[in-house]
Amino acid sequence: MLFEDPDMDADARAEAAGAAVSAAFGRQLAGLPGTHLAATSRPASRLQQLRQPWHYWWQAHYVDALLDAALRERRTGTPFRGPDLPSAADLAATLVRTIGLRNRMRYTNRFYDDMAWLALAVGRLNLLSGSRDRQRPYRKILQALNAALVSAHTPELGGGLYWNRDRTFKNTPATGPAALHFVRSGSRDRAQELVDWLNATLIDPQTGLYMDGVKMVGGHPQLESRVFSYNQGPVLGALLELGGSANLSRATDLVNGVAAHLTDNDGGVRVLRTHGTGDGGLFTGILARYLAQAAVSPALPESDRRTAAALVDATAQALWDGRSKRGDWLVFGIRPLEPAAAAYPGGSAVGLSTQLQAWMILEAAARVHRAGADPD
Repeated sequence: MLFEDPDMDADARAEAAGAAVSAAFGRQLAGLPGTHLAATSRPASRLQQLRQPWHYWWQAHYVDALLDAALRERRTGTPFRGPDLPSAADLAATLVRTIGLRNRMRYTNRFYDDMAWLALAVGRLNLLSGSRDRQRPYRKILQALNAALVSAHTPELGGGLYWNRDRTFKNTPATGPAALHFVRSGSRDRAQELVDWLNATLIDPQTGLYMDGVKMVGGHPQLESRVFSYNQGPVLGALLELGGSANLSRATDLVNGVAAHLTDNDGGVRVLRTHGTGDGGLFTGILARYLAQAAVSPALPESDRRTAAALVDATAQALWDGRSKRGDWLVFGIRPLEPAAAAYPGGSAVGLSTQLQAWMILEAAARVHRAGADPD
């Protein structure tokens, strides 16, 4: 069977992961035809599915992963999950519509980081859609999301983007993906302002990584100094897409900071560190997406490209080696260096975030290999 072949190339591994995640977790919204969302855990009864929490931003990353699969589908001609099922691009379009339905007929919410992630995914879908008629609904969604993000970029606390509508906390989780969205949507000056604020305010001098944020406490700014892996990813993407010597130098430092401080070592091979389940189950998948972008960027020195590529490739390999099966369902572990069967013994519930993360990492590895940036 497909999942049993140890010699599958990086594209085929990403395809297998995507098909497994979509088949295992994809479902209709409340049984409505023409809808599609990902359940937050499986197995789950229909009643349990209805009671599952709403993770808007997890769905945004599911859209992004489907778009990776759609690009591969177009390139190779291999249908996503088979010729009798919707293409990955069509499934992504259905998912975006369903996110609006599930989110009470709108695409905005309280959290600016959530909206930035969805703006990035919908922006990619808009480009992939081609004709103006097909792009029209996505442009309306992007206008609403963009307006919300612009409103959160204010002079208070020196700049940056608020995390949510309470407007007491400006942080990297919102500012990073928003900066990347603004680069891609043509607002380069705004994107550079956000990156400059991050560089001036939130770089940890010990590691070169971005800290979490700055919040108002008792009328005074207070630094939140925790460092999260996913925060590094979209800032890296924004630095690369903005370009220029200062941004590219910072991107180089960031790649090396990740390699030094956000990895685990297995017999001399470094893999990206993961962060458990729940929201943390997505963190390293997000980082890997943008490390792959660094790995294939001709603007970075070859040594730094190889560092980024090696981290992505080794992490993907470890997750693949540790995979297990439940019937025809492929399951990945929570940590790259731990077998999936240890993390998810038979009969236990499996969380979407960790499986989506593994798919994202395998997609990142496929991108690296397609570009000829194989660290071997």
